[in-house]
Amino acid sequence: MNIRDRYAPSPTGLQHIGGIRTALFNYLLAQSKQGDFILRLEDTDRNRFDPSFVQNLYDTFRWLGIQWDEGPDIGGPFAPYVQSERFALYQDYALNLLNRGRAYRCFCSTKRLEAIRKERESAHAAAIGYDRHCRYLSPQESEDRADSGEAFTIRLKIPLGESTCFEDQLLGRIEWRNEDLNPDPVLLKSDGFPTYHLANVVDDHVMGISHVLRAQEWLPSTPLHIILYHFFGWKEPEFCHLPMVMGPDGKKLSKRHGATSVDEFRRQGYLPEALINYVALLGASYEEGRDIYLLAELAARFSIDKLNKAPAIFDYKKLEWFNGQYIRAKTNEELALCAMPYAQSAGLFGNPDTQPDADQEKTFIAAMPLIKERVTLLSEIPAKIAYLFREPDLPDVEDFIPRKSDLATAITLLMSGKELVEDLSRFNDADGERLAKEKAEKEQIKLGDLLMPLRVAITGSRVSPPLFGSIRILGAQKSMDRIEHAIASLHSRVHKDL
Repeated sequence: MNIRDRYAPSPTGLQHIGGIRTALFNYLLAQSKQGDFILRLEDTDRNRFDPSFVQNLYDTFRWLGIQWDEGPDIGGPFAPYVQSERFALYQDYALNLLNRGRAYRCFCSTKRLEAIRKERESAHAAAIGYDRHCRYLSPQESEDRADSGEAFTIRLKIPLGESTCFEDQLLGRIEWRNEDLNPDPVLLKSDGFPTYHLANVVDDHVMGISHVLRAQEWLPSTPLHIILYHFFGWKEPEFCHLPMVMGPDGKKLSKRHGATSVDEFRRQGYLPEALINYVALLGASYEEGRDIYLLAELAARFSIDKLNKAPAIFDYKKLEWFNGQYIRAKTNEELALCAMPYAQSAGLFGNPDTQPDADQEKTFIAAMPLIKERVTLLSEIPAKIAYLFREPDLPDVEDFIPRKSDLATAITLLMSGKELVEDLSRFNDADGERLAKEKAEKEQIKLGDLLMPLRVAITGSRVSPPLFGSIRILGAQKSMDRIEHAIASLHSRVHKDL
């Protein structure tokens, strides 16, 4: 069988991590079987539709490295791939059902439907939804009212007294009593717009979709779709309802848990390959004892029988771990390229979004080994290396003073440390550490006490990237200038205290 599956989002918001997981599993299934992955826009909700959400969809998937074989922007044999451009098709199929007695016109006003809903809610009635009032109109009355210009919708005539069943590739056999389904849902609205149920089934059939992988929240809609397939005389696709993505508290993942849209993760500094890798593991397994996979490796190993039935828990800390692993796997040049937009936005090279000059770019790349092991997000990088691009403000005097020491000792230690800077700017880490240890032993002081005031003077903080590497990047002169500035500042404090 030629696998043809699809991701069919409604462009009414930013791409959510749950939608990305659905799209990714469809993409991986198609790739694993050399099939076709189709992108289709279900834009029938015109009240919430926004073209910016369509662009966000394209931008998100291109950033993640997921490419579709057919879609709105590239076309294909079943174009158009936008539902609002296919209305005539849906209207034809709705009329087909109407003419064969599988659907009926409903003339109930919004006011009446709302009154029914409130009445049933007040009575705590077991039955909810539409009361099938117009289902029992005679064909002649229905025709006459339509001919007179009265507005109507077209509703599906669900067979009563029966059950609808289907085989889900993950959950097994599913059976629903038709009386428990949404009562005679609308297929075609009074304005001619199709509802999700009609458009989804028609498009999946016409486009030859063989597999439908979607979230379990769509499970109650599937019996309605099965009924439509049977009414049309079509073979339904293989269904697979994916486990939900939950927050750490076991509730559906939402903004109260943290970032949920891919845009938010991107702004925070996650790498696309880390996000893809982690999302691919939400509800699926690939190889025992292995976590890190490239997209192509995931595609080669994916199969529906490796999916889990249980809900997947989204662990933000685990995602950070993945991101850190991918950061550390990059070359200095690759990491600098990924981090550059964050540095520009933070104003690291001047004003926000200023491009670096040649020297700044060289410094930026050289700084990557200093922070590669110390960050989990790209957005953390600018603040950690800002001292390499502008002299930092001096911190409180207490930051210069080693434990159980005093200000005068801190000044003496800075003067001793300054004597090392020329050599440290030329030595590698191992040789630099050897030199510093010899100096500390000679002066009978702890190595940490010698280097700590030096670190504060050069980086502006007790906690910073490696000191020796920082000195090499800044150079001897800039490093000594900062030490002298710190000594002068501390001297002024001594005189002030006197």
